[in-house]
Amino acid sequence: MTEPDRSPASAELADRLTEVFDLVGPLYRRAQRKVEQDAPIEGLSVGVRAVLNLLREHGPMTVPQMGRAQALSRQFVQRMINDAAARGLVESVPNPAHKRSSLIRLTDQGRAAITAVIDRERAVLAQAGGGLTDADVAGCVRVLSHLLRFLDHVDVD
Repeated sequence: MTEPDRSPASAELADRLTEVFDLVGPLYRRAQRKVEQDAPIEGLSVGVRAVLNLLREHGPMTVPQMGRAQALSRQFVQRMINDAAARGLVESVPNPAHKRSSLIRLTDQGRAAITAVIDRERAVLAQAGGGLTDADVAGCVRVLSHLLRFLDHVDVD
């Protein structure tokens, strides 16, 4: 096993990455509140929105697959799925790969609800551009993706 890099450059990078974490938390919580304020038309909480969007992007999935993909506990995802199912937004279908773990898929109503929320979010985010360039956003995505991969081993259950 190699020794951690304790050079001044490494310490400075760690300080900068800490700045990223310090910004991501409040950004996430504010975005979460904005979605919850704007979503009553569709009746979506942030948790339900997250699983609906995951299903929109990836198609039918099991609850454990959704939990792993979103770094959320299986129990939390199950509660969100139960809420979405009670609203007619998702449905369980047989899973040919596993008899005891059903696939969850969007209903037409669920697809319409998540599409409406995403469209509203995009309209809001379009106003946030300011002086940001595509390169700025690409760099941000690269850094956040790297940190997510670095922490991928952390168990969520």
